[in-house]
Amino acid sequence: MPTDFPEIRRITRDAYLRAGHFTADHPYMSVLEDVEHRAEHAQVWVAEAAGKVVAAATLTFVGQPYSEIATDGELEFRMLAVDPACRGGGVGRAVVLEIIEHARGLPGTEAISITSATFMARAHAPYESLDFRRAPERDWHVPGEDVLLWVFTLELGG
Repeated sequence: MPTDFPEIRRITRDAYLRAGHFTADHPYMSVLEDVEHRAEHAQVWVAEAAGKVVAAATLTFVGQPYSEIATDGELEFRMLAVDPACRGGGVGRAVVLEIIEHARGLPGTEAISITSATFMARAHAPYESLDFRRAPERDWHVPGEDVLLWVFTLELGG
């Protein structure tokens, strides 16, 4: 909902900056903050607690503008951000569980994929605890930068 965009922008910016992933002037920050563009070209989900937005994620499929790694039959999610005030409370895990349930109900969707930078170690544990597996053969580097991105996938099965 467009009325949520300012709060999604704040949460995303704060989550990435406070975790130390990027500096405020890093070029990727402008991509993260352009919620309007994301919402136009992908699905932007929010999680709420007590009527307030506390997290956001972007869902996309192969061939769509925000897809970086999805293959046929995969739902890709990106830019998962939890309000730093809520970190450690299980909000991120709850969002990923909702994405998994959503994907299971999508015809033809057999897996979920996500990219995470090697330096985002704190984000890896929840994925692994939910049975996401590393797919090192799909790892890739940010174009023009010496940043390795890991790919995690979850096979949805029956």
